[in-house]
Amino acid sequence: MTKKNQIYKCEICGNIVEMLHEGSGELVCCGEKMNLINPKKEEVGTEKHLPVMERNDNKIEVKIGHTEHPMQEDHYIEWIEIITPQKNYRKNLKPTDKPFASFTIKEEILKIRSYCNVHGLWEISL
Repeated sequence: MTKKNQIYKCEICGNIVEMLHEGSGELVCCGEKMNLINPKKEEVGTEKHLPVMERNDNKIEVKIGHTEHPMQEDHYIEWIEIITPQKNYRKNLKPTDKPFASFTIKEEILKIRSYCNVHGLWEISL
């Protein structure tokens, strides 16, 4: 059973999908079952991956890690996402970008997630 906003990854080709609604089927890519990526919610080691949010009225700024996450060709934050009851907001990043995103959001924020191409999915709940 899939649930809304879950993230799945194909370990063969690297495809990543996010569920838009719940379903009873099984996700398959490259002939194999896709793996559910469970978000990490606590830092471990020296790398810093958890999103850090600052809110000023409707302006939301998110940086990755209290110490800035590296943005190198082989190790970087691929995207930052904010989940509200009504919408998901996402900024896709490249290795040449800063691990930072700015959004204008009026509604309540439920979760903020980031995805590191090496260390996977990270999430904070608000």
